[in-house]
Order: sequence, then C-alpha cells, then structure tokens
Amino acid sequence: MTITREDVKIKGAKEGVMDKSSVEIERKYVIMKPDFDSLCERYDVSVSEIWQTYLSSEPGITRRVRKRVYKDKIVYTLTEKKRIDKVSSYEDEREISGSDYENLLGQIMTGTRTLRKTRRVVRIDGVSFEIDEYPEWCRTCIMETELKSKDELVTMPDFVKIIAEVTGVKRYTNASMSREFPEELI
Repeated sequence: MTITREDVKIKGAKEGVMDKSSVEIERKYVIMKPDFDSLCERYDVSVSEIWQTYLSSEPGITRRVRKRVYKDKIVYTLTEKKRIDKVSSYEDEREISGSDYENLLGQIMTGTRTLRKTRRVVRIDGVSFEIDEYPEWCRTCIMETELKSKDELVTMPDFVKIIAEVTGVKRYTNASMSREFPEELI
C-alpha cells in the first residue's frame, strides 16, 4: 500500500473545524543531561530509539514518519500536525506498516535529514516527561511535557535542570532541527 498526502487528513477536520480531542498541548525545554543510570534506578523509565523524517506537505501542515525501536518491538507512525499557537497543535498520528514507512521516506522534505534521538519517558504523579537525547549534543537534552490545558502548572522533578524554555521557539522544533541542528546552549 502506498500512502499519499491525500490519504492523511487531520483527525476531525470537517469544513475547517477540528476535533478538540486531537489537540496536543506541550511545553519544551532545553535541560542539562540527567544521569540516566540513576534516573532508571529511581523511576520506571521507558526507553526507545527514534528515527524521525519530515515529509513534503501543504503549507501550515507538518507531516512526519517515525520509526521507534523499543526493547521488544518496532512501531512505525505517520503524523500530521497543524499548529494552533506556540503551545498547542492539532495532531493526527496513526500506526503504519514498515513497508509504508519505507515508501513514505521517498517523500522526505527537500533540505532536511532524518533526526535520530534516544527518548526516555519518565512518568511521575501522572505527568510524562519525555527526554530526547540527540547525538549532536553531549551536555544537554530536550524535554517535553504534555499538558491538559495551557494554564496547567507542572512541578519539575529534582533531576531536571532547565537551561531554557524553548516552547514555540522555531529553531528547537524537530522539523527545524532536521534542517539545521542548533548549537548547545552551554
């Protein structure tokens, strides 16, 4: 099966109206790289390797495919996002087959490259902290946390040392980083 741009439409899109259940609200930070060994000793941490490729798309829409390798499985996804504001976006993500993933790689956006990162997800008191470690950086990582509302306050765990909040800062979006990876802040 070959998937084209027309095969993927944002969930709930009907005459310009989006389904609010598909809204993703998140904050993003550059943090000091935590001691991952002690983190895994203290918390239940899910670890995966991710290859993320941005695809050609219509203006205002971001499309990507992702290969995510866990200890015991590989998951391929196709995601389409439409930004609402700096903190939130409409998102439609669905699992695809490995062959669909390979076919879609042929639609890579001109001037980009596949990003590779190791993701560690730490869940504390119902909040997920997604820490992405990139091979381009040795001292820092990117951490995202999803929120229930734009006004929600999240208490940062003690292992998080924030360098800067980069929510809505274009050069720290994965799509921008697939074009040009930013220098470490420290």
